[in-house]
Order: sequence, then C-alpha cells, then structure tokens
Amino acid sequence: MLRLDNLHPPVGSKRKPKRVGVGIGSGHGKTSCRGHKGQKARSGGGVRLGFEGGQTPLALRIPKRGFNNGPFRKEYVVVNVKDLNIFSETDVVTPELLLERGVISYIGDGVKILGEGELQKPLLVKAHAFSKSAIEKIEKAGGKAEVI
Repeated sequence: MLRLDNLHPPVGSKRKPKRVGVGIGSGHGKTSCRGHKGQKARSGGGVRLGFEGGQTPLALRIPKRGFNNGPFRKEYVVVNVKDLNIFSETDVVTPELLLERGVISYIGDGVKILGEGELQKPLLVKAHAFSKSAIEKIEKAGGKAEVI
C-alpha cells in the first residue's frame, strides 16, 4: 500500500553529490578534481562565455550587416481585422479593450491593426498604427479607424 511514510524515489534516480576536498579516501581529495595549477584550478578561475584564449572571438570576427535600430525599435502587437468581429457595433475598440477581451496578451509599444480577413460590422477602432488594407476594410464596413 502506498503511504507517505514509505514513499521513496526509484532506484538509481538519485546520485550522491561529489564531495570534494574531504581527504584522499573520497577519491576527490588533494586537488579536488581541478588538476594542478592553472587558471581553472584557482578559486573564481575560469574564462567568460565566448572567450577564445586571446584569439578574437567568433562574435567579433563575423561581418556585421544591415541596420540595427536597437533600443529605439517599436514592437507592435498585431491584430487582424477578422479578429475584431467579436465586438458589438456600440463598442469603441481600444488597445485596453482588446487586452480585456483576450484578443491580445499585452500592449507592448502599441497595437497595429492589419488587414487579413473581413469585417462584418461598422466599428470605431482606435489603435497606434494601421495598415492601408485595414483602414480600407474598416471604412468599407462603415466604421472608422483612428490613430492614437
């Protein structure tokens, strides 16, 4: 019978930790598995990630191409026009409402509406950015696209 007092892990699933520096009888005595001298034998010793012994690291050797906007890049959360059909005609579709209804999981740097699919009802949509096709489809359905 399985009870809390007789639970134990399967045989071979738990290994004893390597006990270093506890004498020669442990099998890990004297140098504690670090070998003799050198950078890796010292306390706090070792090289950083990507270090290649003074040789120029690979990350610096390969050519860099293109433009990297880095910290100034805007990452929009995208929503397609077809995803807006869940809203009623009286709703004003805003990023906060999209988040509340579970259409998006976060707002990020802004919300961009893209034009995939069809919109069946006239909606007032407020977002940070729109594609041309999204604006056309929203206006074709009788709605209005407003940039925040």
